[in-house]
Amino acid sequence: MSLIGDREKVMPRKQQKSSVVTFKADQALLEAMKGIPNRSEFIRDAVSAALDSVCPLCDGTGVLTPSQKNHWNEFAVDHTIVECDDCHEQHLVCANKPLDEAGQNG
Repeated sequence: MSLIGDREKVMPRKQQKSSVVTFKADQALLEAMKGIPNRSEFIRDAVSAALDSVCPLCDGTGVLTPSQKNHWNEFAVDHTIVECDDCHEQHLVCANKPLDEAGQNG
């Protein structure tokens, strides 16, 4: 005997509809991707990773609007951009907090 009656069967989840997106690629990119077994999955993962790394201030445009620039100028009064001693990447440091030996705010 089933614990779930015929009327109470679990409904299958609806899958999200997917859309096809196309883009132009030069011959060098096509050659580089030739050995990738699932190029669609690779491209989806690459785009997702890139979107996760977008600048939160300019949304990836690389340019600040005049209003964003004004906010940045106010923020920059108490913050500087410093190279990390460990990974050598640039990061923001609050001028009101002392740096530790690794160049990080404590």
